[in-house]
Amino acid sequence: MNTLLIINSSPRSNSVSRRLTRHLAEEWKAKHPDTRVLERDLTAEALPFVTEPWIQASYTPPAQRTPQQQQALALSDALIDELMMADVIVLGVPMHNFSIPAPLKAWFDLVARVGKTFSYGDEGPKGLIASDKRVVAIVSRGGVYDDGSASASSDFQVPYLRHMLRFLGLEDMTVIAADKQGFGAEAAQQSVDRAIRKLSALAEHFPSPTAVAA
Repeated sequence: MNTLLIINSSPRSNSVSRRLTRHLAEEWKAKHPDTRVLERDLTAEALPFVTEPWIQASYTPPAQRTPQQQQALALSDALIDELMMADVIVLGVPMHNFSIPAPLKAWFDLVARVGKTFSYGDEGPKGLIASDKRVVAIVSRGGVYDDGSASASSDFQVPYLRHMLRFLGLEDMTVIAADKQGFGAEAAQQSVDRAIRKLSALAEHFPSPTAVAA
């Protein structure tokens, strides 16, 4: 049984990114009925920021952690467990001020744990999450930020996602973009429709990694 983990980070209940993650989940379940779908809404309950006690707990060997330190890491452990269980990770990511939403940044901070999801050695950092997992990043944004576009240098959304996922060991990321959301209703809907077609094709041809171009 494949496990699909859907992580939404938009503060809006019917945002473009949420509509697209919902579409992919429905298509995936229809085409692969044995798929287990896990959903994590990062805005339903505010994630805590990393604190000094959290850092101290994360660097304390597990056998030496106090009950308070174990509690401090409980949510981080749960989020990491979800990542480890998932075969496919779907991120719903609206662009906020040229980058990712704050709840998703908090999520990355909680799942980036030395000894759990990454390590450092003589050759630098090494991701510890299995690299055969696939990530689908569904990004929505008001403008156009493709390579070669006038606004490409202002895109701190997709490059950040790629960097952090690779840091954790996740190399296989497909980007499905619904851009031009600030270009008027017609252009915005055309972009959403293109994204829907790509997501439907991705669900249809899973697990082929070449089914949809990034």
